[in-house]
Amino acid sequence: MGWPLRMFQEEGYYFVTSRCFQGRLLLRPSAEVNEVVGGVLARAVQQSAGTIRLYAFTFASNHFHLLVWARGAALAGFMQYLRANLSKKVGKLVDWSGGFWERRYSAEPVLDDTALEGRLRYVLAHGVKEGLVERSAEWPGLTCLPQLLGPARRVFQWFNWTKRWSKRGSEDMAGEGRFAQEWAEPVELELTRLPCWERLKEEQRQRAVRGMVEQVEAKARTRGTPVLGARAVKAQHPHTRPEHLKRSPRPLGHASTRQALKELREQYRAFVAAFREAAARWSRGDFLACFPPFAFPPRVAPAQVR
Repeated sequence: MGWPLRMFQEEGYYFVTSRCFQGRLLLRPSAEVNEVVGGVLARAVQQSAGTIRLYAFTFASNHFHLLVWARGAALAGFMQYLRANLSKKVGKLVDWSGGFWERRYSAEPVLDDTALEGRLRYVLAHGVKEGLVERSAEWPGLTCLPQLLGPARRVFQWFNWTKRWSKRGSEDMAGEGRFAQEWAEPVELELTRLPCWERLKEEQRQRAVRGMVEQVEAKARTRGTPVLGARAVKAQHPHTRPEHLKRSPRPLGHASTRQALKELREQYRAFVAAFREAAARWSRGDFLACFPPFAFPPRVAPAQVR
């Protein structure tokens, strides 16, 4: 069964999720993993040249969430760069050489300000809602919370393996590992303010974030169940495969009203119909068939079609 077609807007907000292969804990938090992940994420945003804006993020042990704005199909290239570099670099750190990601990432449109705040609250709830830590600030993995409550910019190390490869065989490279400081380059990761919070002063924004966190933590305390704890989280082996994984249908999008979701569904149906019509013409040899904006035609070269 094929993947659902990906529909991109001319510009829009997306809630992005990607899970590790078989749900293994390949992103298990550590100082080294957090630094590499932060550097790769910062580099990916930098490489996007303004076509991607990052609002929030959290990296769990076996998946991650991003809240972003993207122009056109820029999200596809951004995610390809991000996931490829994470799989190579974090894979080396945790001694994993197989497939790193379980399946294609999800990118769900976020249609209004209320839904944006809801997705941010979901990001901030990670670790607490799963019963891993008592407080959001205790999560040992990489998260946007420090940047939302402090300076929006944070500096990480990007390990330039292209530079290392260019010096292969030289005496200067002898004994230098892939994560040696010789290949490290500082790169800034900056968060963009939520559009609905742009007019708020810094103190007001931080108060709003703390309010979200307090709500999340208060709700978790009502369950009255013990938490695993940050130390136990960091002690888990990254190759561990959980016995049970939470699986739920991915929504078509996020909105505060049913009408907005209904309109998105109708828009998606029209997009799918237009794509299928163009694909049918393409398969008959009509390579002038017009696909919907930001849709990717089938990867078939005209000379190979008979």
